[in-house]
This record gives sequence, structure tokens and C-alpha cells, in this order.
Amino acid sequence: VLDALNKSEQRLLSKAGAFTRQTARRSIRKRNRPAEPGKPPSSHTGFYKRSILFGYDKPNHSVVIGPSATFGGDEVPNLLEFGGRAKRRGESVTYAARPHMRPALEKESDNFPELFKNSVTA
Repeated sequence: VLDALNKSEQRLLSKAGAFTRQTARRSIRKRNRPAEPGKPPSSHTGFYKRSILFGYDKPNHSVVIGPSATFGGDEVPNLLEFGGRAKRRGESVTYAARPHMRPALEKESDNFPELFKNSVTA
């Protein structure tokens, strides 16, 4: 019974992760100019957009969704999502927030109850 429950949990959380990742990716436009502050970021080459992944975290019974560490470690994705200051070529630069992960989760979370409905049956 527990095996079936764990498989179901993994399948459903992976679906939720895939939907959220797709929504985040769709919000990022590929263009050569920066996005307006407060809007999802632009992806000039498409690499950032493709770096958004998801994975089921078995020990924590959760799903992790976001840019992979190969894209600037934690610094670049955090600057894009939340804004902040960073050193670039020896100068301190301020970045405006361009949220995309939280809005994707908020948009998809409305669909989660339907996704999990009838997931556990007797």
C-alpha cells in the first residue's frame, strides 16, 4: 500500500512540477532587450529559459522547480527573481526584480486541488 502511495505521490508532484516549470518557461520571452522591471526576464539566447527544470525530492516528499545551478549558481536566478545588488566588472550594480518563478507557482497552484483529487482511493 505504501509503495502505491509513494508512486502516486511522485507521479502527481512531478506533474505539478512540470506544469509549473512550463508556465515559468512560457513567461520568459526570447528577445535581445531587457524586460521591464516587474515583468518576467528576457532570455537573450534561450539558455536561461531551458535551464528551468524540476525534480522530485523523495526524502522530503516534495518537488523542486527552478533554474539549474549551471546557470550562474544561485546569484543570477536570485537577482532575476528578487532584484538586488551585485558586483559586475568591479562595480556595484542594482538589478530590478523580474519575478517569474513565484508567479508561475501562484498561477498553477489553482490547478493543484483538481490534480490531486481522487489520487488516494480505498
